[in-house]
Amino acid sequence: MDTDRHLLLTGACVSAAALLAGACSQAADTAEGGAGRGECVRVVDEDSGRTGDACLPLAPAEERVDLAEPRFTHPTRITNPLHPTSELRQIVMGGQVDDKPFRTEVSLLPGTKKIAYDGRSVETLVSQYVAFSDGRIQEVALDWYAQADDGSVWYFGEDVFNYESGVVADTEGTWQAGRDDAPPAMIMPAAPEKGDVYRPENLPGKVFEEVTVRAVDQPVDGPYGQVDGAITVHELHLDGSTEDKVFAPGYGEFSTGAEGGDLEAVALAVPPDTKPGPLPDRLTALERAAVAAHESPGKAAAVREVRAAWDAYRASDTVAELLERQTERDLVALERAGAAARAVGPALRVAQDVTDLRLRYQSVPTVDRDRLALWTRQLAIDTDAGDEGAVAGDVTALELVWERLRHEAPDAAAMDTCLRRLRAAADHEDLAEIRRLAPELESLLPTQHP
Repeated sequence: MDTDRHLLLTGACVSAAALLAGACSQAADTAEGGAGRGECVRVVDEDSGRTGDACLPLAPAEERVDLAEPRFTHPTRITNPLHPTSELRQIVMGGQVDDKPFRTEVSLLPGTKKIAYDGRSVETLVSQYVAFSDGRIQEVALDWYAQADDGSVWYFGEDVFNYESGVVADTEGTWQAGRDDAPPAMIMPAAPEKGDVYRPENLPGKVFEEVTVRAVDQPVDGPYGQVDGAITVHELHLDGSTEDKVFAPGYGEFSTGAEGGDLEAVALAVPPDTKPGPLPDRLTALERAAVAAHESPGKAAAVREVRAAWDAYRASDTVAELLERQTERDLVALERAGAAARAVGPALRVAQDVTDLRLRYQSVPTVDRDRLALWTRQLAIDTDAGDEGAVAGDVTALELVWERLRHEAPDAAAMDTCLRRLRAAADHEDLAEIRRLAPELESLLPTQHP
């Protein structure tokens, strides 16, 4: 998963051989055994997309660990402890980005995708990345991963969709191995060591990122206890900016950024943070209160019920620090919102927070079924408010959750048809058609929870 998807690089030379060896190294330097002395990936201004004259400060070639040709015998068995894609069902990350509440759902999708490159075909796992800013869709990406025979994990690209006001603004950052001579790119070595360098994105002319391992074997505070064996890496981006990330065993990407600035960190992961046993009664009560407040944004009595249920629940159970922080933050915002129009956003975020809390005890499909219901409620709220952009975003959210559930539905055709009609209506800003379809959508929501 790449959290810096919006940067573009233009004006760089591209060839398959150069990419595998480290992008645009000059032939003379390669022949002389130069350690990247002639390589220049130019700095790109993030806002304008203009390529400058300065070169990025790249690491010497001898420090890179991603230059050998990977072999993929069982590529979808991704068990690298620092990138265990095949073992994770869903990760919820939270934090603050651009002074707004930021939350992501990262889910392993059913099925695989075959990607052809350099005369071969590799089967990859598909990870769905969904980012919400202030509770609303901001970015969606489908990421493709495979594990090489030596245990390293390779990134085969991503389909990216960046949203503004509920609709796709651009697809910047999209790339795929085998297109435009792009190679797969190492995203995690088999056994990273301090000083290792690799490139999770390595397509000059479109996407590029260089990573240096700064520390290994670190303890970090996980959602429910200490996690040992984490690593810290330093990322160099196309605009010359840098960023630190932490990867932890059992979780993969664990945090991005730092306290005091933009920060995104794991709030809860399934299965590492799951707990056997039924949903606690006080969490069930909180869920009911959150649903009632979501259905009636700004209703004072409903907000008081959420506060009472939340205080009772967190006093009775251990709650991961980040989940507690984001729920309290959003509930305070709901309490301060007052009028219904201002309460819509906080009520949505509180409802999302409670679904996250439930992942501790319930399966991902069970929680995702109720996320379908959540977005169905939000669709009705935004339709009544006449907010076409929000409606379009709600339909997108429904489609994304359904993509995670569709494979297990006994009869998916009816929901498929309903969502296609909703998409067409949203694209045409036809709120009357959305209202007409709403009862059908509600009737198709799955109700059986395994």
